[in-house]
Amino acid sequence: MADRAQPPPPGPRGPLASPGFWLHHAALSWRQAMDDGLKPLGLTHTQFNLLGAVSWLSRQQGPPTQQQAAELSGSDRMMTSKILATLEENGLLSRTPDPHDARSKRITLTTHGHAVIHQAVQVAAGVDATLFGAAPDRDRLTAELRQIAAARHHHHQPAHPGRALPR
Repeated sequence: MADRAQPPPPGPRGPLASPGFWLHHAALSWRQAMDDGLKPLGLTHTQFNLLGAVSWLSRQQGPPTQQQAAELSGSDRMMTSKILATLEENGLLSRTPDPHDARSKRITLTTHGHAVIHQAVQVAAGVDATLFGAAPDRDRLTAELRQIAAARHHHHQPAHPGRALPR
């Protein structure tokens, strides 16, 4: 009697069948590539994420608050404050009290900060191109990931609900 391949049993098939498993491992690969590329610039990925958020928000609306930078980067407030303090010590940005709200600080990139974030964005673009390919495949992947990430924002509304995430 010849052996016949049996169909897989119903139910869970283990982690290798899970898109979440592969998303996690893809994120680890991306994070490692980012860390390797950012290291010569003296940045960690988390520092880059916040510095990039400050840069983006500054171009969109002027100097952001720490809270706005935290929301865009997905960082918690305490972590954001510590990282921004390090970036300030490294001469990449300055934090000044908000003239309209004594509880808030506004963040401004220094000239050195602008130069570093420009280089870091080039690193990130190179990593993305290497790992995710070119448009339109990368654009489709970005749209899918954005849709998945949007679910997080439905559960965790930002402090300023009238402000949407940048596209």
